[in-house]
Formats: sequence, structure tokens, C-alpha cells
Amino acid sequence: MEVYYVFMNFDPEYNRLRADGSKKGNETLYAYLSNKHNRLLAELLRPNTYKKISSLAIIDAFAVEITQEQASVLRSSKEVRLVEKNQEIA
Repeated sequence: MEVYYVFMNFDPEYNRLRADGSKKGNETLYAYLSNKHNRLLAELLRPNTYKKISSLAIIDAFAVEITQEQASVLRSSKEVRLVEKNQEIA
């Protein structure tokens, strides 16, 4: 398993929540994204075969440890814009 970043397609609810820069707004945004990303993983991948590392609120994306085959499955989702393998910088 390797770390991949999964970038989501345009989501008007994400943009609406992100526009509210308050502390409560940021907490709501993070909860929304975390649930959205968890739901996508649960719908497309078998339980206990991946490890979500974090949701990234600034760009509506998340990091996850998965196999190359699982990355292909995520790429096929209409909700996903891009799946990119993490690149180590020396």
C-alpha cells in the first residue's frame, strides 16, 4: 500500500461552507469533508483494506493508503477529479 491524494470534483456545498471563515464554519467544513470522503471510501472499497490519513479542507481532497488497484477504482468515480500517488522529494 502507498499514499495517494484524491482530489474531488466541484462541490457547491464545499464552496459555500468554505466561504464562512469563522471558527464554527471551519469546523463545519471539516466535518462535512471528512464525512464525504469517508462515505466515498466506504462505497467504493472493501472495509479494512485502506487507511485514510487526512482530509484536506483547503482543496477538497484527502490522503489515503491504498493499492494501485484501489486507486484505479477511485479514479473511476464521478465524484473524483484526480488520484495522484504521493511523490517523495529528496
